[in-house]
Amino acid sequence: MVEVSAPGKLYIAGEYAVVETGHPAIIVAVDQFVTVTVEAARKVGSIQSAQYSEMPVRWTRRKGELVLDIRENPFHYILAAIRLTEKYAQEKNILLSFYDLKVTSELDSSNGRKYGLGSSGAVAVATVRALNQFYALNLSQFEIFKIAALANLAVQDNGSCGDIAASCYGGWIAFSTFDHQWLKEQESSKTISELLALDWPGLSIESLHTPEDLRLLIGWTGSPASTSDLVDQVHRSREDKMAAYQQFLEDSTLCVNTMIQGFKENDVALIQEMIRKNRELLRDLSAITGVLIETPALNKLCCLAEQFEGAAKSSGAGGGDCGIVIVDQKSGILPLMSAWEEAEITPLPLHVYHQQKEDKL
Repeated sequence: MVEVSAPGKLYIAGEYAVVETGHPAIIVAVDQFVTVTVEAARKVGSIQSAQYSEMPVRWTRRKGELVLDIRENPFHYILAAIRLTEKYAQEKNILLSFYDLKVTSELDSSNGRKYGLGSSGAVAVATVRALNQFYALNLSQFEIFKIAALANLAVQDNGSCGDIAASCYGGWIAFSTFDHQWLKEQESSKTISELLALDWPGLSIESLHTPEDLRLLIGWTGSPASTSDLVDQVHRSREDKMAAYQQFLEDSTLCVNTMIQGFKENDVALIQEMIRKNRELLRDLSAITGVLIETPALNKLCCLAEQFEGAAKSSGAGGGDCGIVIVDQKSGILPLMSAWEEAEITPLPLHVYHQQKEDKL
């Protein structure tokens, strides 16, 4: 039997801008996991996941027709990851076999509500990793990222795949996404093996060293949000205000690159300054697009953190889910934890997850 895990993630900075080619974000892997087991079977295989079996599938209407939105259900990412990994195995003349694949997840609350820790990305990575071992494919970490990214895009075409990178590499990373349109064009004429061998324009994954005095705190507002739906809303709204949106992209890139420099110079104060700057930029984006990114609960989370010497902002698409706080290690955190709990914000006992890197990018 094969058993592998992939960690969840949280966005620290660069949200929304990161879905555009070459615009950076900072993401961190956290020590809650999706675990996939694969065991050989005979004549028929199975896919089992208690977490995802009861998840609703959202739908809407287009031109009077009911259209399913499968992007928030990780089960479809599992299927896409299986299809693409097995396609690669066939290209390597490996005989496909039957197996029972089982998924367990720590990335949701006990009652099944999402924390916003990137379960779809983590399950894609874990599935590719498990089949990599099962079929002895000898894929590198970077190749696992690429197959999981292809699986992600097959289900959700508006994401950056930054969650895939965080789940693959662990720790703190600086990430810029690839040219998605270019990749789609390549997919139509190339094998999986050929796609893995190509340099993907714009793609950058860089591990960041964490300043010793930096501490990350995470609060959950108790209100799950749909990342794909929020990104859709921003994309629809930006068309009318493209000049302001382009300015947001430029400002976000400058902010995140300055924050990356803060990591490289062990400058916690600079990182905190850019966290606050990025929060302002997301508020500007919210005003530009009319999309609610920082909810009242997230605003409360951030304002309380600022009272206790923390630099805070929403994490990911916002609209609910988590907020993150960067504090200096010397700052006491118990008063903030108590203030959060009084405001019905749940402190999540998560830590940064590091894993051994196989590839240097």
